[in-house]
Amino acid sequence: MKKIAFLILFSVIVTISMAGNVTLINPLGPTTIPIASIMKGAVTGSATINVKLWQNTDEAIAMIASNQTDFAVLPVTLGAILYSRGIKISLLGVYEWKAFYLVVSRGATFTGWKSLVGKSVYTPEGRGQTVDVLMRYMMSQDGITPDKDVKIYYLQPQEIVALFRSGKIDYAALPEPFVTMAIAGGYGKIALDFQKVWGEEMNLPDRIPIAGLFVMDNFAISHPQTVVDVEQTFERSIEWMNQNIDQALEISKTYLSIPIPILKESMKRMEFYYVPVSKCKSDVEIFLSKLNELYPQGMPSVPGKDFYEY
Repeated sequence: MKKIAFLILFSVIVTISMAGNVTLINPLGPTTIPIASIMKGAVTGSATINVKLWQNTDEAIAMIASNQTDFAVLPVTLGAILYSRGIKISLLGVYEWKAFYLVVSRGATFTGWKSLVGKSVYTPEGRGQTVDVLMRYMMSQDGITPDKDVKIYYLQPQEIVALFRSGKIDYAALPEPFVTMAIAGGYGKIALDFQKVWGEEMNLPDRIPIAGLFVMDNFAISHPQTVVDVEQTFERSIEWMNQNIDQALEISKTYLSIPIPILKESMKRMEFYYVPVSKCKSDVEIFLSKLNELYPQGMPSVPGKDFYEY
């Protein structure tokens, strides 16, 4: 009887700690490249990871809210906002650290934010996205009042690229690969690296916690060993990409409409490497605190400790 009881207990423990199949949602875009090896099966772990790609934040939020996923690759800001809304989600680690640049047309100049007084800057989507808040912060540090001294306009990134290349706008704050798309062929140049300026301002490395790997708390509590396995597989996938960039791009072209030469060039200005939350918590806390200070409407509160542990 004792042996039977032990086997039953062992079976329960294994069931709780391991899950054979998991779902991971990931943005459709350049962030597909770091997980290309998982999607192709070149990098595997004990758990089978089924990847679902989301095209916009509304879709990602709907999938999380309806319990359609166990893990999620999200902008760190979006994860923090979901946490503030009561979604039980935890940050496991950050893997995207560099993507944002200010570009200027070949007929324009940039010698600092004061040189843009009376001019306009275009940036993607809407108020409160990462590069928008960074730009507003940097302007205010130079004594510039955003929207008054410098006009900020929001459009889809593809539209900004088209206007930039047609000579209709001179300044744009963009993420890669739209930076490369805008300046390819000599239509402009990079005038400012937001990551470098942020690092100098905050006395931190030249990096910004842009996107990370998240886990749903209820899944993590039930399957702690699977969380470890998926996190390790995710990290190895990023390492594989960095060592096999051409193969990763070849796999990703199935999902991306951006030409491979553009993607390959843009990868020179993006940085993907995995840092577990235990080693980057302060980076994230400083970043989210600054967002909350500058744009409380978009970042209403700074996440508590549960955001970093499940």
